[in-house]
Amino acid sequence: MARSGKAATVLCLDVGCNMSNSASDEESSLEQAKKVMTKFVQRQVFAESKDEVAVVLFGTDGTRNDLASGDQYQNITVHRSLMLPDFDLLEDIQDVIKPGSKEADFLDAIIVCMDLLQKETIGKKYEKRHIELFTDLSSPVSEDQLEIIIANLKKTGISLQFFLPFPVDVDDGGGDTSASVHSQMHRSSFPRKGLTEQQNEGIDVVRKLMHTLDEGGGLEEIYTFRESLERLSMFKKIERKPMAWPCQLTIGSNLSIRIVAYKSVIEEKVKKVWTVVDAKTLRKDDVQKETVYCLNDDDETEIQRDDTIQGFRYGSDIVPFSKEDEEQMKYKTEAKCFSVLGFSRSSQIQRHYYMGNQVLKVFAAKGDECLIYVQLPYMEDLRQYIFSSLKNNKKCIPTADQLSAVDSLIDSMNLVYEDDDGETFEDLFKPSKMPNPHFQRLYQCLQHKAFHPNEPLPPIEPHLLEMLEMPQVVKERCQAPLEKVKALFPLKEVVKKKEEKTAQDIFKDNSEDGPNPKKPKIEDEEGSFSIIKLAEGKVTSVGSVNPAEDFRILVRQKNADFRDVSQQLISRIDQFLENKGSQYYMKGINCIRVFREEATKLSKVHCFNDFLQALKSKVEDKALADFWEILIQDRISLITKDEAEGSSVTSEEAEKFLAPKEKKNETLRPTDEGGDVDDLVSTIKT
Repeated sequence: MARSGKAATVLCLDVGCNMSNSASDEESSLEQAKKVMTKFVQRQVFAESKDEVAVVLFGTDGTRNDLASGDQYQNITVHRSLMLPDFDLLEDIQDVIKPGSKEADFLDAIIVCMDLLQKETIGKKYEKRHIELFTDLSSPVSEDQLEIIIANLKKTGISLQFFLPFPVDVDDGGGDTSASVHSQMHRSSFPRKGLTEQQNEGIDVVRKLMHTLDEGGGLEEIYTFRESLERLSMFKKIERKPMAWPCQLTIGSNLSIRIVAYKSVIEEKVKKVWTVVDAKTLRKDDVQKETVYCLNDDDETEIQRDDTIQGFRYGSDIVPFSKEDEEQMKYKTEAKCFSVLGFSRSSQIQRHYYMGNQVLKVFAAKGDECLIYVQLPYMEDLRQYIFSSLKNNKKCIPTADQLSAVDSLIDSMNLVYEDDDGETFEDLFKPSKMPNPHFQRLYQCLQHKAFHPNEPLPPIEPHLLEMLEMPQVVKERCQAPLEKVKALFPLKEVVKKKEEKTAQDIFKDNSEDGPNPKKPKIEDEEGSFSIIKLAEGKVTSVGSVNPAEDFRILVRQKNADFRDVSQQLISRIDQFLENKGSQYYMKGINCIRVFREEATKLSKVHCFNDFLQALKSKVEDKALADFWEILIQDRISLITKDEAEGSSVTSEEAEKFLAPKEKKNETLRPTDEGGDVDDLVSTIKT
């Protein structure tokens, strides 16, 4: 569980005159190398890595290094000493590092890098020391000190990697011919026959150097620029130091075991490092934020924070609940507690009961096996839904062919790949290797904005889009099963038929008091209401949590007084309008909608229409135009005689009722619009 120690890395870049040469339609080797370096540093920056990075350039016009004397180690510059990577380094790589006009021996550059690592890591703890060298091998090289370099690299434990614009073949060299298999796919990007004699000589030196350092796999540490860009295209995940949670595991009153728990799986969230800065200067110090508490009165009287306490909103009521109350409410123990309350059969713990955003590994003494801790739900966390069985509908029972087709589709989309021998398996879905696309896109955009603040964001990189697609091998494999499923499960568009009125509907006797045999039951008309809801608990009054549903239940009870229950609902609506804010408005609208539906069905038309007319006057008096606008948009108006027999309101009157009163002085309109904007802002804040 120990976190790996930090590393010291030197990025050694060839900026000599030949690195800038390129064909007209290609990037130069220097530009490709700088792209690889940029990707590497980006990963370190956004991963908040503690690894330190230095930069050494060779082929520069000038010389700046500790070993330079006479004609030794000339045209080699230590551009940046070991320090944490940052945006300044990224800016240097992109804009400051320029091509030179000289040449320098890459072996001399390696010696300078070794010297830098030796001196700047004295007295510090680094688990790894590493040199990454970027060159096209076009500069002359001398093998005089090759053996000394190899001996010192082995002695000091400094590792070495080469990054070239072309792959290195091992056909005529020593060592394992499969060592550079990872480069085979990139050979077509740079034909070997196009290399110069100097580059071929450089390749021989690199091959000899790397093979001597590691006979088994030294050549695997030679990468092409293109290959490196693909590997570094993913931003590195942030390294987290494991924090131990020591505790006593108790079983009963007599058995106690010392344990330590570590987070094994936890949802990673974007670090909230956003801050407000001045739009012109981009400085945080130029913006000051001040919070003021005011009473909701005409004078907006300012009060001190000490004169406020927190309140808990319970429905439409505010229950005062101070910090002291919150402390007293907490369950208090003498110390950290991790107790076994009992055991259950594993069959009782359903897989879908696992919840929480983390998994803990719990260890006892060193060398013992660990327990896995997963949070389980309480009663309130479970959601119970009742659906009718498909087996009850004969039309939904699948045929044997349909079942077989779905089985084949599932098999074809299996992400576990089996080789031809039937024994070797490969998992195509590897969570430990799949970064969160959201983080990757965010880092890409932040890096772009850091250097190009006035340019639009770049398009999503192809490798991110590929992560959101089905693996190609699975896509190809499931085509045939998909076609079979499509054929066996045909989809037909169902066109809703228009309601046809019968002669009885058209010429019915309005004075007839008897029941209409064609009229369906009330319970069947309302899809959101069911007997199950009545069984959930007895409702005695219209509450503030779910007033619309309470109202439905109460008015359908035997011997219910519709006017009394509706008055309770009207009181709740008034409370919502007093609170203001979009969430309360929508709750009030829902109550009015249900009130209208039930009044229509139960022939209590006048009760609703009287309420709505009174509401309109109240809305106009209290400047609740935004609320009334919602009613207009939802077409909630008076119940007309076309909808219910007890009404005398025509459709035209109902339409006219919704229209707001015309203002006599239209010149005041701009002021009113300004008020609407303020109300809108208030709604958004709410």
